[in-house]
Amino acid sequence: MDDMKLLQDLRAGVPEPDAERLAPLRGRLVSAATGRRRARSLALRALIGGALAAGLAAAVVVAVPFGGSPAPSPVPAVDTGRPGDVVVLERAALVAERRQTTEPRPDQWVYTRVRNQQPADGQVTIREEWIRYDGKQIAGRGEDGRIGISDVPPDPDDDDLSPQAYRAKLMELPTDPDELLAHVSGDRHWIDKPREEGVPRGSEPPDARAYRVLMVYLNQQAVMPPKVEAAIYRALARIPGVRISLGMHDAQGREAIGVYFENEPGDTGVSTRYQLLDPDTYRLLEDRTVWHRAQYAHDGGDLMFEAGSVFAVTMLADSIVDEPGQTS
Repeated sequence: MDDMKLLQDLRAGVPEPDAERLAPLRGRLVSAATGRRRARSLALRALIGGALAAGLAAAVVVAVPFGGSPAPSPVPAVDTGRPGDVVVLERAALVAERRQTTEPRPDQWVYTRVRNQQPADGQVTIREEWIRYDGKQIAGRGEDGRIGISDVPPDPDDDDLSPQAYRAKLMELPTDPDELLAHVSGDRHWIDKPREEGVPRGSEPPDARAYRVLMVYLNQQAVMPPKVEAAIYRALARIPGVRISLGMHDAQGREAIGVYFENEPGDTGVSTRYQLLDPDTYRLLEDRTVWHRAQYAHDGGDLMFEAGSVFAVTMLADSIVDEPGQTS
């Protein structure tokens, strides 16, 4: 079974569908979520920067994104007369615009150490993985401590591009937030591609699709072009269902900011998927799904996940190294 491909497919489904549509995907997730692709998909992202609620004054923000260096100058204050969610995302954009990035060499490796928590039984595993920046090889540390290296064959589906190739894709995106939002809302690739079995093509609401696609862009190992990243944050702020939750904590107990999407105001559905961010460094800490109520299989009525279940992939470490086995 190609568990890496299964988890790559999961990566593209950022907003949580309703219970009936979600059931087949969750079944696949339980059997596959410990695979390598999920660990890769969380590597080295500086997702949404600037976690300040409305009313905070300007502060000196130092953010060290993947392939980059600290922001060189203070980030100015944001208009606090706007809604708090918009303020947070605007500060994210201001941080992104000031980032200085250096792209790794094609033969360098992206290292990640990830904590994976399963929703059905709470089982926790720790995975260490490496991927060459040109995508030609991947490596992982086995239970015996040995490093295994595997070649990666070419994949024609551009959801599975190498970090290097995905940067080229990102460089082609509009840097105007309105143009970017129009682009992701109308991109036939994302409209026509089925997200899961039994879901008709084109049935996903445009706002949900736009949020999902923007998060896919942010959840890449490629070095993000600063102007594109800033446009993504500002495009997210224009989507009505995007929400910010302050005062959250990840599985390691670290304080975090949650970014999530609501299909309808106040309607969280069976579960909510959060991207948790460090409020000081603005780095991605965790991808978490929380079940608000019990979920049952639509075909047989069996309990799948109890209320309070959590699926979490937590980033513990990441760096650019010269060869597998190195961690810094």
